[in-house]
Amino acid sequence: MAINLQKGQRINIGLNKITIGLGWDPNDGTGYAFDLDASAFMLDDKRLIPTEGFFVFYGNPDSEDTALHHSGDDPTGGNSDGGDDESIRVDLSLVDNRVQEILFVVTIHEAQQRRQTFGQVRNSYIRIVDDANGQEIAKYELGEDFSIETAVEFGRLYKRNDQWKFEASGIGYREDLAFFLSRHFKGQIIK
Repeated sequence: MAINLQKGQRINIGLNKITIGLGWDPNDGTGYAFDLDASAFMLDDKRLIPTEGFFVFYGNPDSEDTALHHSGDDPTGGNSDGGDDESIRVDLSLVDNRVQEILFVVTIHEAQQRRQTFGQVRNSYIRIVDDANGQEIAKYELGEDFSIETAVEFGRLYKRNDQWKFEASGIGYREDLAFFLSRHFKGQIIK
C-alpha cells in the first residue's frame, strides 16, 4: 500500500529503478491550460549541479550519466486519463559518483503571466512508482497545501552510507524554474 507522504517524512527506497510521476487534470474552465513541469536537479556534495547535463527536464530529457529520463512535456494535463502526465524514470545504479542528491521540483509554466497557482489545479500530485511491478510506493498531493504557490520542491533522493533514501520536502514557493537554477547551478543559466 502506498504511503501518503507528509512534509519532512523519510522513507528507505531500497530499489534501483523507480519512476517519479506527475499528474493533474486539464483546465475545464476558461483561461489558459495548466502546464505543470517536472524537473530533477542532480546535485553534488555542495548542493550544486556538476554540469548542465545533470539538470533533467522536458528540454533535456536524459541526464549525462543516463540515470534519469524525462518522458516529455505535457502542456495541458491531457496526456493521460487519471494517470501520470509527465514522468522521470530513475535508475539509481547508473547515478554518477559526483551526485549525492536528486532534487525533484514541480513548477507551473508561465504561472505569473497566466495568474495560476497550485490551488487552481485539480487533482495534482507527484508520486514514486516501483518500475519492477508498477506499484505506487508513495504519493504527495500538491493542491491542498500549496494554494498560492507556483513551484513545489517535492522531495529528494539522497545517498547515506551508499544507500538511497527519499525525503518529502513539501516546500512551496511563489517562483519559477529559474529560481531553482540560480540556487543550484553556478554556470550560465539554462533557458
